[in-house]
Amino acid sequence: MHGSYDAVIVGGGHNGLVAAAYLARAGRRVLVLEQLPATGGAAVSTRAFTGVDARLSRYSYLVSLLPRKVVDDLGLRFAVRRRRISSYTPSGDGGLLVDAEDAGRTREQFVRLTGSDRDFTAWQAFYGMTQHVAERVFPTLTEPLPTRAELERRIDDGAAWEALFERPVGEAVEAAFDDDTVRGVVLTDALIGTFSHAHDPSLRQNRCFLYHVIGGGTGDWDVPIGGMGAFTDALAGAARAAGAEIVTGAEVTGIATDGTRAEVTLADGTTVGATDVLVNASPYALAGLLGRPLPEKPEGAQLKVNMLLRRLPRLRDGAVDPREAFAGTFHIAETYGQLQTAYEQAAAGRVPDAPPSEIYCHSLTDPSILGPGLAERGVHTLTLFGLHAPARLFADDPAGTKEALLRATLAQLDAVLAEPLADCLLEDADGRPCLEAKSPLDLEHEVGLPGGHIFHRDLSWPYAEVENGGRGADGDVTDATGRWGVGTADRNVFLCGAGAVRGGGVSGVPGHNAAMAVLEKARENAR
Repeated sequence: MHGSYDAVIVGGGHNGLVAAAYLARAGRRVLVLEQLPATGGAAVSTRAFTGVDARLSRYSYLVSLLPRKVVDDLGLRFAVRRRRISSYTPSGDGGLLVDAEDAGRTREQFVRLTGSDRDFTAWQAFYGMTQHVAERVFPTLTEPLPTRAELERRIDDGAAWEALFERPVGEAVEAAFDDDTVRGVVLTDALIGTFSHAHDPSLRQNRCFLYHVIGGGTGDWDVPIGGMGAFTDALAGAARAAGAEIVTGAEVTGIATDGTRAEVTLADGTTVGATDVLVNASPYALAGLLGRPLPEKPEGAQLKVNMLLRRLPRLRDGAVDPREAFAGTFHIAETYGQLQTAYEQAAAGRVPDAPPSEIYCHSLTDPSILGPGLAERGVHTLTLFGLHAPARLFADDPAGTKEALLRATLAQLDAVLAEPLADCLLEDADGRPCLEAKSPLDLEHEVGLPGGHIFHRDLSWPYAEVENGGRGADGDVTDATGRWGVGTADRNVFLCGAGAVRGGGVSGVPGHNAAMAVLEKARENAR
């Protein structure tokens, strides 16, 4: 690390590595500075439990928004595998299993739950509508940012536009479905990492829902083969192979720019010059690095729990094999009514009585993450993602609140099992149960997510909200300007992380788009 670079990338998470690989392949001299001891950010695999050889996707864990274009362009040796079972939702002594490859079986499940196939027919129509939107919107994510009018024309479905872009998504859910459990299953996609409710007038829930149903043009959420770390390791390899320099343990403390040249300062006092700086950190962090007033800190709202089991637990619903129930998204306390009650209780500053969560088992789809012998013994991973756990709840008593929330969340899971989860937990080499929980405050401390917000801030619409390229409501630093949705108030500073327009999730999209913006600016300057 010496001299001056064409591009310095602050943060070696997956989007920073995508940008580095694209720019280095274009012949630019690129430096990636990562504060942590290894690259990957929140998209890493970790041996989380002492003496147990299982590589868990510790923070982010499923892939939907990664365009095949990024994998192909960068020559990545990385693959995902589709989950045949979309979801399972227990209800009383029964439940609803959604089989993505067997519509007849799924129809039978709806009849078992609701007594008719009315909601199944509505389900097919509703997700036919979202797939149409996905097919039209997903390809635009790696193109110059469309205007709102352009995207509406591209979708070419007035009812879909109204349901997803204009009105609170709760209206569409209530109009389509009668059953409270079915409504809840649909609504959960609007609440992942987003503290909101079905009828929030801000429509932040609609934006969250949209990104959860457009991935790959299908809305499928796939399992990364080898764990999430396999993806970021492949990216780091591609960036280095193209000539990018990657330095870990390098904390950036400041960025100074006059719009033409920039200087990046590290914690040890080292400075590095750059033509362009790409920031794979939040807009909140960027404001601090630039020495400008901080915007309001975002607020994450989730509990993440990683577990290893000696065996999968038996279900109260004896008609469903646990190997199927846990292979998809297993919904807990996520009926429509329960989601609203939990939101209201959390908004009032208390741990919900019945915290909603969803669970899945990575190792059922991809046993390669388990070390030799573990799979043969019946060991499995279990990942729990809890909703409506805003950072504000943890402010006064972080450890006590996390313990109370974890206890209440696991109690809801135990209520649908035929045996206590604790009886199924594997023990590590020190005799401790293999279970770790991460609150929003933990995510802020460990991987730099402001307020523990997994998307860096509320998700944006995938179009240009300010059609003349000016500044929007988010402020002069955090506003994404320009054709690619990655610009800031400084012409040579770009957001390449989840806080960019069309950011959020494991996608590589903002990394790709920031690289395209830098290359486009260079071409314009050369004219």
